[in-house]
Amino acid sequence: MTMRNALAAVLLTFALATPAGADTMRCGSRLISLGDRAFEVLQKCGEPAHRDQVGYTLGGYDRREFTVEEWVYGPNNGMLSILTFEGNRLVRIETRRSR
Repeated sequence: MTMRNALAAVLLTFALATPAGADTMRCGSRLISLGDRAFEVLQKCGEPAHRDQVGYTLGGYDRREFTVEEWVYGPNNGMLSILTFEGNRLVRIETRRSR
């Protein structure tokens, strides 16, 4: 195996082992995006399978405190979708293989 092929194999292994992030997620025929409000996600995707309040964060120029929540949807085709909300806004969409 050449050095180039070995490097490609290592990079592919790391890419498959890490959770994938996205800017959008499909819920049936609807699409949610980063920046959406929690009520918009509920309207489009329904109730999550699991919901956790995981902490607080400081944000904005005036240093207000925002709650941080994670919502889990799935498993769907063996994948979990984990949505993170800060201050009622969707800030991260992750997908992971369910175990």
